Amino acid sequence: MTDFAAARERMVERQLRRRGIGDERVLAAMEEVPREAFLPAALRDRAYEDSALPIAAEQTISQPWIVAAICQALELEGSELVLEVGTGSGYSAAVLARLASHVVSVERHEPLSREAAEALTALGVRNVEIVLGDGSLGVPERAPFDAIAVHATAPAAPPALIAQLTDGGRLVVPISTGREADTLTLVRREGDKVETTDLGPCRFVPLIGEEGFSG
Repeated sequence: MTDFAAARERMVERQLRRRGIGDERVLAAMEEVPREAFLPAALRDRAYEDSALPIAAEQTISQPWIVAAICQALELEGSELVLEVGTGSGYSAAVLARLASHVVSVERHEPLSREAAEALTALGVRNVEIVLGDGSLGVPERAPFDAIAVHATAPAAPPALIAQLTDGGRLVVPISTGREADTLTLVRREGDKVETTDLGPCRFVPLIGEEGFSG
């Protein structure tokens, strides 16, 4: 039997802290959320590998370091309204739920949204709201958002998402480079100005939608 708690602790120390994740709130959240609860039974023993893993609908659950890096870049303090694009398994939403006040998470695959909701409910996560739809367009009726996390690669930062940020809001989105690796990118909105910072290479499934890639 895998000792998941011990594996999770090792993951935080070896994969996250030693590789530049220094936000203690993020590290604590990553140690609290059981990644195995968001995986198919056959993959649970691999929950704390340093890699993405496959889930249903040809999607993936992100590498732990990527989830932590996105959360750290969002600079969450606990009071924020966060938009997540790409619910997937619900794992990242569970981490964000421990770092922010409320999370609105958009998923385009209905079975994935249902399974994620079930997993979150089973863990007692009450501050995540899952919406079925085109995540590239955000959820304008719930905007503005203090932070937006996108878990799929876009051709560029979607203008609809930038428009839904508060003044001072942060968006983290993988941007396609046309090469093997994408670039994880931080977008910060300051009034009418938008500043971008490259956070490093990454690899995600494509963002399918009106302001993403065509399906």
